[in-house]
Amino acid sequence: MAGPLAGVRILDCTTVVLGPWAAQQLGDLGADIIKIEPPEGDTTRQLGPRRNKDMAAFFLGCNRNKRSIVLDLKKDDGRAALFRLAETADVLMHNYRPEPAARLGVPYEVFQKINPRLIYLATYGYRAAGPMGAKAAYDDIIQAGSGLAMLQTVVAGAPRFLPTIVADKTSSNAVVAAVLAALYEREKSGLGQSVEVPMFESLVSYVMVEHLYGETFVPPIETAGYKRLLNKERRPYPSKDGYFALLPYTDGHWREFCKLVGRDDIMADPRFQSLHTRLTNVEVVYATLAEICATRTNAEWVALLKDSNVPHGPVNSLEDLFVDPQLEATGFWKEVEHPTEGKLRMPDIPPRFSRTPGEIRHLQPRLGEHSVEILAEAGFAAAEIEALLRTGATRDGRKG
Repeated sequence: MAGPLAGVRILDCTTVVLGPWAAQQLGDLGADIIKIEPPEGDTTRQLGPRRNKDMAAFFLGCNRNKRSIVLDLKKDDGRAALFRLAETADVLMHNYRPEPAARLGVPYEVFQKINPRLIYLATYGYRAAGPMGAKAAYDDIIQAGSGLAMLQTVVAGAPRFLPTIVADKTSSNAVVAAVLAALYEREKSGLGQSVEVPMFESLVSYVMVEHLYGETFVPPIETAGYKRLLNKERRPYPSKDGYFALLPYTDGHWREFCKLVGRDDIMADPRFQSLHTRLTNVEVVYATLAEICATRTNAEWVALLKDSNVPHGPVNSLEDLFVDPQLEATGFWKEVEHPTEGKLRMPDIPPRFSRTPGEIRHLQPRLGEHSVEILAEAGFAAAEIEALLRTGATRDGRKG
């Protein structure tokens, strides 16, 4: 059964993570993703361990369910080939900032004339209209600028980056949402449009969901920053033999938790009476949970809370995730045999659709592996393809 986006063709001119991971998610849901790469390939082809040239782990994580074509957009014939592919595409994604896109000759206005139904999505560091619009940005820069790094001072004593590329991946999800929304709108209007997804504004929106707090009101009635999260005691608690995550949150959770651990005295304490009073006294709440958590082993906590409604769970390492019972039971980790890279492990497609499930249809492509195939599908004659190969505007990746 085809995925929910079957029949949608997306030209993915993005590199690194933000765009490629978004395009992979769309490919997982059935879209035909044509990954358009420069002659040197996506930079992530070189990042991380690898068995073969241009097929590093970082690239493998962001580029399944795609076909790869090499097009040198700095060459007139390479750019002309992109324009022909755009005639029958539904979406074009790129991460060129506005000025480089104009210099390269690929602004929206060109594609609007070629295909008025095309959705043209540009994703980069900052909204183009602002003073930072022309600046390059990577995950670290956006974590810093969005306030996310400064939030780490609560636990680290100084600004720190989260050890995951949260700015890239959060913005990737914004790209997926924007593409889906634009496709839906086109069903009604019949017209494509230009869409901009900036990392900085996306991350500020993400951070300030809870941290706008008292500044939600004008004038402010309290400072910004959700106080429960801005507390150094918010952490996994030491147990007798490791660490454990405990979060009785609602009033019902607290009543059940106190009964299970034999601490009726806690519910008699006015500081624990309601969600509001617990937030006001959050340091006492966290200290009490830490004290209680230290009285049992992880296994004892799991046994005690197994049938309860109290939120709890293990503190997994990266290695623990490969044997996590929940992930094992749902078949999350997939092992596949790649034609050149051997056996690979990869995560499942998280959303599940009852009628139109997504599936892993294409394994990660070699650089330019599908160049000839894609050009032929677009109506290029054999002589035209051969001319593009001669000039270096494309490359036949099947020949190594």
